[in-house]
Order: sequence, then structure tokens, then C-alpha cells
Amino acid sequence: MLRKVSAAVIALALAVSLVVYALYNKPDISNNNPPAVTYPAPAVLSYSIHNTYPHDTGSFTQGLIIYNNKLYEGTGENGHSRLMEVDLKTGKAIRQISLDQKYFGEGITILRDTVYQLTWQNKVVFVYTLKDFKKIKEYPINTEGWGITNDGKNLIVSDGTSNLYFYDPSTFKLIRTQGVTDAGNLAYNINELEYIDGYVYANQWQLPYIYKIDPDNGQVMAKADLNEIWNRIKIKDAQADVPNGIAYDSATKKIYITGKLWPELYEIEFGK
Repeated sequence: MLRKVSAAVIALALAVSLVVYALYNKPDISNNNPPAVTYPAPAVLSYSIHNTYPHDTGSFTQGLIIYNNKLYEGTGENGHSRLMEVDLKTGKAIRQISLDQKYFGEGITILRDTVYQLTWQNKVVFVYTLKDFKKIKEYPINTEGWGITNDGKNLIVSDGTSNLYFYDPSTFKLIRTQGVTDAGNLAYNINELEYIDGYVYANQWQLPYIYKIDPDNGQVMAKADLNEIWNRIKIKDAQADVPNGIAYDSATKKIYITGKLWPELYEIEFGK
């Protein structure tokens, strides 16, 4: 009996000791917060100008693409919105159609000889045959339309927020939404888009930047600063608006950029 009592007393004393030790030796977690997560800043995306071409100063550029070695442009503003095939060397329209004045045209893309043209706040997407610009379909869209491109399979759309929207081209059904981040912060004002070698390139509205975005995770991998070109344009034409328009010729690997009401269009090459 004494042995059992002694063992119980010893066990109790040990337990009390452990509790007291824990109370007086608990770790101080007040300054033991986990380290803040840091995100790398986008790399600097350098570029060089290879050629300069004339651009129609009446074109409020919303979409710019090269398809089968031909230049196409979509323009905006009510009563002035058009879809055009443009002569690169002269900047003149080879053929064009005008949108009804109630529509404000936005970005364009071409997938499998089919043209898709967004409208801004009308929340409708126009679909045309490439050979004759004949409208064959209209699709509703739940967001504003800003920029549009494609990855050879899906249509990719921007609406001026930090999101990219991926749509099925045959039904315009939303497949997924991808947020875009710049150094860990949500990007904003994502505008005209172009898909180049696995990345989405995007103008940032009202700012002289082109984002290079990883479409799988939305991270801005690099950023080009167009201030030098934009300042040059403003000297040439005070009415010129913001940079907008990125076109990629996959056959020649040439890239073209311009802006709203700009007098010039540039062939550029991004650095590695």
C-alpha cells in the first residue's frame, strides 16, 4: 500500500513540476511571426526599334494583329469603330467594315480564319468570317470587353481589371478566370492582348507599360517601359492617346506596336 501511494505521489509531483516548467518557460511568440512572403519584381523587358511605319491618326486602336502575313486592326469610339485589313507600309485600310454607331469597338483576334471583335460596354462579341468580314454570330459576355487574343485553342479576354478570362471559341463559354499579379500585388488596367510564344503580352491602359504574363499562374514575368516611344509620339502629334496595340507575326517573329490615334506604328524586338 505504501509503495502504491508513494508512486502516485511521485507521479503527481512530476506532473505539477512539468506544468510549472511549461508556464515559466513557454516560448515568446510575440515577435516570432513567420517571415513575410516576398515576390520578385518583374524583370525589365528591353526592346529595340527595327522599323517605323505610318499609322492612321483617325484610328482609335483597340486591337492589332498579324495573321497570315496580313495586318488587321480594330478601332473604337462610337460612330468610328471599324474592323480593317491594313497595308503595313502605308497605314491605309485595304478593306473595312464599320460598326453601328451604338457600338464601341474593342480588341480583335483571329482563330482558324474566324475574327472575334469585342465591344466595350455593349457586352456583345461579334464573330466574322475572315475572307469577307461577314458577321456570322454574336455572343453575349458578362464583363466589359477590352482586349482579346488566343493561344491557338482558347480565347483570352481582358476587361480592364486584374483578370484574364479564358473562353471556348465555339460557344464563348467561360472556362476559367486567372488573376494577374505584379510583384505579388494585383495588376490593373489590363488592356490590349497578344499571345507570343507561351506568354500573354498586355498593354496597361493609361500607362506606358507592356506586361509579359505567364497565363498559367498570372504572374507578370517582365515589363517593358514604352515611355521613350510615347514621348516621341506626343511631340509628333499632341492629339495622340495612350499606347495600345501589340501584334506578333509568328512566321517572321516580328512584333509591332502602336497606340490610339498614333501617327506611327513600330516594328520592335524584345530583349531576351
